[in-house]
Amino acid sequence: MATSSSPVSGVAERYAQSLFELSQDEGSIEATESELRQFRTLIDDSADFRRLVESPAFSSEDQVRAVSGIVAAVRPSALVGNFLKVVASNRRLFALPQIITAFIELARAARGEVEARVTSAHALTPEQRQELSTALSAFSGKTVSMQEDVDPAILGGLVVRIGSRQIDTSLRTKLNSLKLALKEVG
Repeated sequence: MATSSSPVSGVAERYAQSLFELSQDEGSIEATESELRQFRTLIDDSADFRRLVESPAFSSEDQVRAVSGIVAAVRPSALVGNFLKVVASNRRLFALPQIITAFIELARAARGEVEARVTSAHALTPEQRQELSTALSAFSGKTVSMQEDVDPAILGGLVVRIGSRQIDTSLRTKLNSLKLALKEVG
């Protein structure tokens, strides 16, 4: 995993690594990942929960009480429920979205997977998706899971991000390069 100078990133990576090791010991990596994805959706969909996670105004006791209520309602595994309570009691709830992302990256790496973020001007057909997935798997040497975005502004082609690598074959980039080359000539 790439290191970052961000203090949030360091905190998130340490907590994610600890949770990953505990879930690995229990043999529950996939279940833990699934439950964490549900909590990420809850953060994204609930303004109240997002405010609890992001706001430093809540005391540790308030955060633990709120998280305990959410855990009681959602009923995740004991590992995830206790982990969330520890994160709240240590006043690290602000890092929860990054912890979830870091855990998912660790789980993917353990399965030999890598995520590719693909941006295209139009939605990919199933055939294009399969062909691209096969090419990206051959390129990376790993199983690729693709997250697709549609951005008509790129006009055509693709922008593919795998980890820190980016492959930009978009028509917009090619036109901008041509425009720049023409300015240098003229």
